[in-house]
Amino acid sequence: MAIWTLHTDDAASDIVAPEERLTWPRTIGMGLQHVVAMFGATFLVPAITGFPPSTTLFFSAIGTMTFLLITGNRLPSYLGSSFAFLSPIGAAKIMENGGGYGAALFGVLCTGVILALVGVAVHFLGAGWLNKAMPPVVTGSIVALIGLNLAGSAWNNFSAQKGTAAITVVVILLVTVLFKGMIGRLSILIGVLAGYAAAYFQGQLDFTAVRKAAWVGLPEFQAPEINFSVVLMFVPVVFALIAENVGHVKSVALMTGRNYDKMMGRALLADGVATVLAGAGGGSGTTTYAENIGVMAATKVYSTAVYWVAGFVALALSLIPKFGAAINTIPAGVLGGAGTVLYGMIGMLGARIWVENHIDFGKSVNLMTAAVALIAGIANFTFYPTENIELGGIAVGSFGAIIIFHVMNALAKWRGTGAVSAEPDTATELESAHE
Repeated sequence: MAIWTLHTDDAASDIVAPEERLTWPRTIGMGLQHVVAMFGATFLVPAITGFPPSTTLFFSAIGTMTFLLITGNRLPSYLGSSFAFLSPIGAAKIMENGGGYGAALFGVLCTGVILALVGVAVHFLGAGWLNKAMPPVVTGSIVALIGLNLAGSAWNNFSAQKGTAAITVVVILLVTVLFKGMIGRLSILIGVLAGYAAAYFQGQLDFTAVRKAAWVGLPEFQAPEINFSVVLMFVPVVFALIAENVGHVKSVALMTGRNYDKMMGRALLADGVATVLAGAGGGSGTTTYAENIGVMAATKVYSTAVYWVAGFVALALSLIPKFGAAINTIPAGVLGGAGTVLYGMIGMLGARIWVENHIDFGKSVNLMTAAVALIAGIANFTFYPTENIELGGIAVGSFGAIIIFHVMNALAKWRGTGAVSAEPDTATELESAHE
C-alpha cells in the first residue's frame, strides 16, 4: 500500500503523484470537487432505472474505497454508476420469466463476478488474448449498440413531457458548447437542473416523499433474486466495463508519465468486486469515471488521498434519506431529455473506437460485423432458446458481433477473400470508450 507524503510547492514537479498529497484542507477541497464532477452521471442511473439513489451512492462510495485498496492505493479513480447497465437492467425488470428488481440485481452481481475473473486472468496472463478476442470493430459495435438499444426508452420518457425534455436537451447542448473547464464538464447536471426548474414551474413535481423522508438513515438495501436467464443480457456489459477500465489506466499512465500496464488486471478485478458488492446489496454496477479523469487533467493532482475524501463524502450523502427522495422527484421529461443525449453519446463512443483505429468498412468482415450487431441491438432482437432463457438485443448483438467477426475472418483467410487483422490498430481502441 502506498503511503502519502506531503507534496511541497518547491517540489521538482508540479504534478501531485498518487502517493503524494496536498495539505489536508486543500485535499478536502479537491475531494469535494471530484464529488461534484461525478454527481451528475452517478445519480442519473438510479433515477432512470428506479434503483434507490441513496443505495447506489452508498455502493459507489464503497466501490471507490475498494478500488483504492485492491490497487494498492496507487491508481486514482472514482467508481460511479455505469450507463452500460441501463439497458439490461431495464430489460430484466420487464422480462416475462421472473423479471424485476431482484433479477436485475442478480445480473449486476454476475457481471461483477465475470469482470473480476477477467481481471485475474489479465493480471496473470496479460491483456494480449483480450485484444485478439475483442478487436476494435467488435468492441466499437458492442459499445455502440449498448447505447443505441436505449433509444426507445429515451423517447418514452421524452414524449411524456416534451416541453420539459426539450428544455433539458437544449441547455445541455448550449452549456457544452459555450463553456469550458468544469462548467462544460457538468453540462448534463446543469441541463438536468434547468429541466427540473422548468418542471417545477409547470407543476410537474411531487415533494410528498421528500417531506416524509428522514434526515439521517441507512440506504434501502435489497438482495438479488437468482435468475440465470438474465445473465446473458448482462454479459455484453463486461466488454464495455473492460473498455472503460483499460482506458482509465491508460489515461492515468499518460498523464503521470508512468507505466501502469501491470495494474490493468487489478483495476478490472477491483471494479468487478465493487460491482458484485453493489449487486448484492441493491445498487447499480460501477465503472471508473471519465469526469474525474478530466478533473485530474485540469488540476494535475493525482493523489489517491483526494479520492478517499470523495468516497467518504459520497458515503455521508448516502446516509441522508431526504437527499435520495429528492432525486426520485426528477420527472420523466427531464430523464427523457438527459437520456436522449447520454444514450446517443454512448453510441457515438463506439463509433469513436472505429475512427481512432482506422476501421476499414470497405472490408466485408468489418462491415457485416457492425451492421448485423447494430440492427440486432437497436431493434432489440429477442429470442427464447428455452422457456426460462430470454436473449435480448444487447446479448444477441454483442455475441453476434464476436461470432460473425471471427467466423467470417477465418473463412476469409481460408479463401483469401479479404481477411482483416484482429490486432488493435492503435493503443487507444479501448481508451476511447472510456473518454
